Amino acid sequence: MGEKRCWITEEPIDVGSLVHTVTRPEAGAINTFIGTVREFTKGKQTLYLEYEAYTAMAEKKLEQIAREMEERWLDIQTAIVHRTGRLEISDIAVVIAVSTPHRADSYEASRYAIERIKEIVPIWKKEHWEDGDSWIGDQKEIVPGVPGKGDGM
Repeated sequence: MGEKRCWITEEPIDVGSLVHTVTRPEAGAINTFIGTVREFTKGKQTLYLEYEAYTAMAEKKLEQIAREMEERWLDIQTAIVHRTGRLEISDIAVVIAVSTPHRADSYEASRYAIERIKEIVPIWKKEHWEDGDSWIGDQKEIVPGVPGKGDGM
């Protein structure tokens, strides 16, 4: 495995380069999941988000997810990138590119990856609104706060 397939970045994500990374002759399907910053969450208007990550651990966990996918789906190739820093509305926060011989597997694997990211990868987001801001905590929005940010963790 020569080049990195899972990483955290502060730079805008180039979707085309991820698709290129997983493109191969034996793949009949390439699926991309692109997660963007939405304007409204639970009826509240978001101005922008800030993402923070424990980068070294987050990249290890993203790689773990890619390995789990290889165990579950035969002949799969994956690239996963998550962005940190300030993201504006419609900015791309995460991209998952998956190639498989058949389309059903690529859809299932892509969904599996985003759900696992939300479960195990140490990435936190802070939502900014007109009337304040709040660290959401884990990406499933179950655990409030961010370690070291004084929000109860």
